Amino acid sequence: MIRNEKELFRIYKTLYQSLGPQSWWPGETPLEVMVGAVLTQNTAWSNVEKAIQNLKKSGVLSLKKLRALSLKKLSQWIRPSGYFNLKAKRLKVLIDWFWTRAQGKAARLKKINLASLRKDLLGVYGVGPETADSILLYALDKKTFVVDAYTKRIFSRHGFIREDESYENVKNIFEKALPKSLKIYNEFHALIVKVGKDFCRKKPLCSLCPLEKDLGFLTHDSPLTTHDRFNDAKTYGH
Repeated sequence: MIRNEKELFRIYKTLYQSLGPQSWWPGETPLEVMVGAVLTQNTAWSNVEKAIQNLKKSGVLSLKKLRALSLKKLSQWIRPSGYFNLKAKRLKVLIDWFWTRAQGKAARLKKINLASLRKDLLGVYGVGPETADSILLYALDKKTFVVDAYTKRIFSRHGFIREDESYENVKNIFEKALPKSLKIYNEFHALIVKVGKDFCRKKPLCSLCPLEKDLGFLTHDSPLTTHDRFNDAKTYGH
């Protein structure tokens, strides 16, 4: 049986109280966030950090220099992220899109309607829903929820979604259940990643997870009303 989606905001509050703010995304500029969103595909963030450090040390982490960089050279710098030849191609296309669409100015992209910009990004080679939403949320301050493998693992195990739920369905479930808040979308995704990495692994460490002690509370207490959710949002990051 699928659990009441209104309980999702309770879970956010539990994780926020237990683990604290995560201050994501770990990128200094919108461009760096965009680069990281591509490099993190199918790899651990620790590998992405190494690749980004290579770009920084080489002095090429700017739109102008990345556009001028050869695919071969770019792939060498990002080798630690894995699938480096493929990711170099994807990065070059995304960077060209960023230049063509907004002359490399994130402020211009921020002025574009979310639905239109998301559709545009999803048309870029190598940019799927998770990458697009990561760029929109963390680089461009758009209120769109990011779904990743950890999200599906954790919330299918806890009975909120089915294991085979589509990306868009999961995204809609979260956006319907949560206050429409940039801060909450940002923090919840980051908290989910932390829980997935530290506790809800393929072989879960349930006894250590901050959600374990709360399961009875979540199951038996009445769901939050819409008024409660939005009032509490002021306390938890809205």
